[in-house]
Amino acid sequence: MNDAEFKRFTDAASHCEMSNAAFLAYAVDKAARDLNRTAAEIATERQVIDELFAARRHLGRIHGLFNQVAKALNSGADAPHLDPSAKAVRSAARRMEDAADALLAHRDGGAPA
Repeated sequence: MNDAEFKRFTDAASHCEMSNAAFLAYAVDKAARDLNRTAAEIATERQVIDELFAARRHLGRIHGLFNQVAKALNSGADAPHLDPSAKAVRSAARRMEDAADALLAHRDGGAPA
């Protein structure tokens, strides 16, 4: 722990009116209770960027599949589940954009993207 991290830690413990040891024990216990959230909280920026690029690749594959659906529809095929599928893809794309915006805001010191 560097000096800035130690100061942030001791300031947080003091703000909560706890000793450093009690604050640390509480924080560790809280982190251990929800490991998925803890993993997300401590993910490095590189891991987040890697996941965004993976999501981008998946959306690119979905784009190709939608092109195949469009070709089939133009040939007279029926696509009864097209609307819910398109909504799901739009939702995923929006979430990916939101995640990218949040990452950029974090990198810029919290300013909205």
